[in-house]
Amino acid sequence: MPYKSQTATTEMQVTSIRFERSLIDKLKAIAGRQGYQALIREVLWDYVERQTESQLLQIRATLPSTAQQQERCALTDRIIQPQEEMLLGLTTDDRLVPLSLSTGEFVAPVG
Repeated sequence: MPYKSQTATTEMQVTSIRFERSLIDKLKAIAGRQGYQALIREVLWDYVERQTESQLLQIRATLPSTAQQQERCALTDRIIQPQEEMLLGLTTDDRLVPLSLSTGEFVAPVG
């Protein structure tokens, strides 16, 4: 599903990135009336979503847990507060990573 920004451009952070002129010309041609900056945002969001899906596929099991200190969800980057219920995800390379409960809807249930 294509990403559609709900954020006003006035609330977006300005950044600078250099592209070859030929790439910009091709992006403008592909984007048409949408505009190439919106197209680039859409492409980048699509990439981020695919990377997140790829990370989800690397989690092979989850365990219920309680945070003992502030953690950051490995998938959503959401802050998990101390004493907050969370999941520990076991990755395919045998690492345990913190997961917020909201990511539980995306990963296979435990048990």
